[in-house]
Formats: sequence, C-alpha cells, structure tokens
Amino acid sequence: MFLYLSKLLPLFVYPLGLASVSLVVALITLWKRPRIAAGAIALSLTLLLVCSNVWVAKSLARSLEWQNLPLDPIPNAEAIVVLGGAIKSASPPRPTVDLSESGDRVIYAAQLYRQKKAPIIILSGGRINWRGSGSSESADMATILTSIGIPPEAIVQEPDSFNTYQNAVNVKKILETRGINRILLVTSAMHMPRSLKIFQRQGVDVIPAPTDFLVTQGDIKELGSTPKAAILSLLPDSDNLNQFTSALKEYIGSFVYRLRGWL
Repeated sequence: MFLYLSKLLPLFVYPLGLASVSLVVALITLWKRPRIAAGAIALSLTLLLVCSNVWVAKSLARSLEWQNLPLDPIPNAEAIVVLGGAIKSASPPRPTVDLSESGDRVIYAAQLYRQKKAPIIILSGGRINWRGSGSSESADMATILTSIGIPPEAIVQEPDSFNTYQNAVNVKKILETRGINRILLVTSAMHMPRSLKIFQRQGVDVIPAPTDFLVTQGDIKELGSTPKAAILSLLPDSDNLNQFTSALKEYIGSFVYRLRGWL
C-alpha cells in the first residue's frame, strides 16, 4: 500500500497535477463562485509558467545534480552498483529492451567496468506490476550489458526492489554475502543525493559515480549569453516542466524517506 500511495499521491503535488486540480475547481465554481474560479485559473497559469521556466527548472535541478560532481580520477572499488529506472522493457511493438532517458546509468557502468574500476556489476531493480509485465529491470539491464560485451559472470542481479530504500537494503545483503565493503554507486545525478544517503545509512562505503546530468556549465552560460537567449528562456517549455517535476520529486522523496527514518 505504501508503494502504491508513494507513486500516486505526489502526482497531485507536482505542478501539472496541481494545476489540473485547480482547473477542475475553476470549472466547478465558474458560475456560482466566479472569484474562486478566477483564483484557481490564476494559480494554474502561475504554476505552469513558473515551473516551465528554464531559469527556475535548471536552478532546482542543479541544486541536486551538482551536490556530487564526478571525481577525477574515479577511485577503484570492489563492485559497481547500478540502480534501476533506466530501462524500457521489451513490450510489443518494441523489438527489444530499450534504454530510457536515464539509460546513461547502464552505459556508464559498462565504461567503469572496462576501465577496471571494479570486477563486478550489481544491477538492482524489480518491476512494479501495474507498470507492465515482463522481466525485472535488473534482468533487462543485464540484457543490455551482455549485448555490448560485458561478460555474464561479471553481472549480479538484484530483482526484488521497487524503490531506492529497497535497492540499498537488498544490495547490502549481496555485499555481505560476498564480503564486499566498497562500491561505486551509479545512478542519475539528480537521484544521487538521496541514494547516497540511503546507502550510507545502511553502512555501505559508497563512492558516488553520478551520470545522466541534465544541467551542464554550458547550459547555464547559454541562458544569458545574448539578449535573445535571455528572452527566449522565459518562454514556457514542457522539457523544463519535466525537469522541475523530477527535481521536486527528489525533494519530496527525501522528505518522506527522512520521516520514515531511511535517511
């Protein structure tokens, strides 16, 4: 039940969901309470304009992504741990497993393995029933890795976790059975602050290895590079709204996890 509610309830707090609820209120109150309707419409418009603004969206995303910048050089460890959320299952008409927007996690793990940063890759992620049937995310990630030349014997799967807390708990069990103490944790840069704290709370020696950065130094410089760029950056954009929502999701997730004692 917690898993279901944790996925459902925040939808009404994110900008698009909250704006939609506000518009429904406006529709219901339009004739009998026009002032309430006008306020609800103004709230919806403000939410969409502010949260889809590139300055606002990238500032919120950067506040998470730049907390754990990549180390140079990246230290060696005993295992590379990759968190799920990077895969689209092989559901027709999709011919095979695809990488999602966060698929950089899988590719980056393969690169680290080939650089001999660790001898094994632990893939963590199950599949939630209402999000499609099929194999677990860990199995799908393994399919991608073996297809690009990573030997199957170097891959360990953890197919039973459905959230980041379960990722950490289940991976910790694997680490203990193998006598592993130090890992490279691979996940999206925006997801890293919460993931890092959860694994550390489990007593794991973690080296953050973030990837899938949505905000770069070039992006920030480009925003105000010319007057035209500055003006265009004020226009609403669905990609910006998505970035803002993803960052807000992480902050809400950290708040909830802290309440539950997982951080």
